[in-house]
Amino acid sequence: MPDTEPLYDVREQTGNPEHASVDDVVEFVGERAQNPRTEHEDAHFDTAVAALVDRYGTESVRTVIHRILVDDEPFRTATNGLEMRNVDGVRIGTAASWFLEELNAQDDS
Repeated sequence: MPDTEPLYDVREQTGNPEHASVDDVVEFVGERAQNPRTEHEDAHFDTAVAALVDRYGTESVRTVIHRILVDDEPFRTATNGLEMRNVDGVRIGTAASWFLEELNAQDDS
């Protein structure tokens, strides 16, 4: 992939107003953390973010999501300076990228 192409289809990267913004993703993560789905194939993402938001707080999770989706930081290093385990950066980044895809797909329909 050329360096000029964004890694994630997030508005702050692409400039496309039809793409979800980081704030949209963070809000969606919060909604899923408060109301995890039980009968969905991706319910494990909901329960994972619920535990992470509970453990680290919304602002730390927001920071990690922004670092990953906008600043192109690797999942593991996006937790630097946050008193957060690196593996939890992987969990947050994985869930956030799936939620971003889901938000963008909702906008397409």
